[in-house]
Amino acid sequence: MPDSLAAKLKTLRNRLLTEQRDLITRAAEIDTLPSDKTLQKIATLEVAIGAVESLLDEQTGAHPAL
Repeated sequence: MPDSLAAKLKTLRNRLLTEQRDLITRAAEIDTLPSDKTLQKIATLEVAIGAVESLLDEQTGAHPAL
């Protein structure tokens, strides 16, 4: 994977993390349980973040692809 792709993946990871943190922060500020939609969005972002981090790990050799 070229270095430019690694930089793009890191940027994507940061955007996903920021969005997830914003949702979690907003959910914490309300007095009720967050909506199912909000919880699903947080979970979906977690999966996407994990996928991006896996690609980054493969690139650095931390966890080679099978």
